[in-house]
Amino acid sequence: MKENKWVYLVVLSLTWGSSFILMKKALLGMSPIQIGAFRILIAGFVLVLIGYKRIKEIKIKHWKPIFIVAYTATFFPAFFFAFAISEIDSSVSAVLSSLTPLITMIIGMLFFGFIFTKKQMVGILVGLLGTLLLIVKGAEMNPSQNYYYAILILLASVGYALSMNVVKKDLNDLNALGITVGCFLVMIPPTIIVLFFSGFFQEVVWNAATIESLSYVGLLAVFGTAIAKVLFNRLVQISTPVFSSSVTYLITVVAVGWGFLDGERLSLSQVLSIVVIFTGVYLVNKKKRKQV
Repeated sequence: MKENKWVYLVVLSLTWGSSFILMKKALLGMSPIQIGAFRILIAGFVLVLIGYKRIKEIKIKHWKPIFIVAYTATFFPAFFFAFAISEIDSSVSAVLSSLTPLITMIIGMLFFGFIFTKKQMVGILVGLLGTLLLIVKGAEMNPSQNYYYAILILLASVGYALSMNVVKKDLNDLNALGITVGCFLVMIPPTIIVLFFSGFFQEVVWNAATIESLSYVGLLAVFGTAIAKVLFNRLVQISTPVFSSSVTYLITVVAVGWGFLDGERLSLSQVLSIVVIFTGVYLVNKKKRKQV
């Protein structure tokens, strides 16, 4: 199980790290609201098709935490990130999401009674330092970008942190696929309403750009949402919220790499900042003689 959590961490890092560039490409033919809605709908239908048998495992006591996880970790973040990337480089958006581990630690201590070691706290702060260095350098290199949209990413990070603690505390006895299917069941109806009022069916002109954008959203939905959500819920169950949230550090590295390939500038100081982030991840997850 301990070996599996590292496999999950790497796979999720590559998958979610690639999600930012997919959203950026999808924005060429669709609006942020349409991207968020289609992402949820496509992922939801795929998950219900492959995991409908798990619905019967969901008990009445599970539905309240499932509702919380659904909206804090998927519904609102899907729209928040799409809007943020419309104004900020995809790589910078990924960097900002690296605040999640620190927020996870704070929420876990304040509201869920989780205890973390000093080394984990130091690791999170080191990773946060690397994140801040990336942000500062990104702001210097792109002064025209609207960093007020970073607030949306911060709100998404708070949602992720809350949901991880809820999964660990209240849904640890439920299969990871069951959790994910339940989440999308409660999101599909309002998402259909959002998509209808987004003007997609009335305003969108079907051309090569629209079809290409939909293909990006399809990839994002199936791999970056449907499959990744199942893997992530399982990762939270077999590890700790801090370990699970450290995926955001590795996501940053992957997203920055994609951004560089897509023409987003990357400086030597940003590379050094990524090294600092890796150091933080190492400290957060370094084994002790006695596990706390």
